[in-house]
Amino acid sequence: MVSVDSIQDLAELLQRLKARTGRSYDALARRANLSRSSVHRYCSGAAVPADFESLSRLARACGANREELLELHRRWALASAAPRETPATSTTDTPTAAGPPAATGGSLAATGTLVAAPAPAEEPASGDEAAEAAAPSARRMPRRYLVIALTLAFVGTMTTAAFAAKHWSREDGARGPSATRSAADGRLLFTPACADVVSMGQHDECVREVQRLLSQAGTTIGVDASFGPETLRRVTAFQVLADLPTKGVVDDATKEALYAGRVSLKTWSPAQVERRVREVFHEEPDLAVRIARCQSYLDPHWITPNTNGTRNWGVFQLADVVLDRYQGTPRMAFDPEWNIRTAHRLWADKQGFSNWPACLKAALPT
Repeated sequence: MVSVDSIQDLAELLQRLKARTGRSYDALARRANLSRSSVHRYCSGAAVPADFESLSRLARACGANREELLELHRRWALASAAPRETPATSTTDTPTAAGPPAATGGSLAATGTLVAAPAPAEEPASGDEAAEAAAPSARRMPRRYLVIALTLAFVGTMTTAAFAAKHWSREDGARGPSATRSAADGRLLFTPACADVVSMGQHDECVREVQRLLSQAGTTIGVDASFGPETLRRVTAFQVLADLPTKGVVDDATKEALYAGRVSLKTWSPAQVERRVREVFHEEPDLAVRIARCQSYLDPHWITPNTNGTRNWGVFQLADVVLDRYQGTPRMAFDPEWNIRTAHRLWADKQGFSNWPACLKAALPT
């Protein structure tokens, strides 16, 4: 299960890269065009940047090679999805040199949050950082709220659904129709032992039952009773393939579909995905495979939430806007053949891999 430990794993790799350079935080900050406080927060695990570009610059300042950049991206993706126990805000790097950091855009805008923690006492915040903290602009505020929402793993509807179910129970003196079924039919999720909505952050036998049913449907998932980002991805993928609203929470409709057993989550193995990527991207097979692995670990059902509320889907993490452009849907994006061919169309239209900037940078030789 992805947890806050993922943030420490990311920080540990950054500390290792920093240590071998022998350079101070100040020296690395200048070389990476970041503030010293940002470098310290990333290396200590107090912050995870909202995009990979900042970490890419820092790693390159430490002399990271291509394999290390890919591993750093993997750890950043997991840390971005890790749940926080404290209120979180977006982190924006303030460079020490003139000019803003390079924009990244593309389809890798995964969530990034800052766990509330003060900067090192010996280093006051820069003028720009202090101004941002004291008076966030109107343009920053919506992004802050969006990042907070994504820290809850894009399940904003969960609260409304849970409130409605509980309110209905109070009014009618009973749970919903499906929830009135007893344990006699062997469906644990519909017993009083389980909440009306099973969702992110829970750790109990009800989550284990959800994971067991997802595994039974054909997906690869850890059955550990903890509802973390992996379970969230699999639940969302199941809802897409079951033609249910993609809430990312297990409500009565999702429970019914899970027990019905009519939805298959079986898909291609990573080896099959790699082989097909090489066939379709015959012009640049090695680079295409590295980018696909960086994007999704070659998992056809991989899903990444973006800070603007959209999602990226499948092997090449095609964004909602890309699906619209090529007349696709999330269900179609889960088909690895369609996803790979559409990514190749996008590659041809863009005359390169510019639609995947972070992974392109990590995949190219240093």
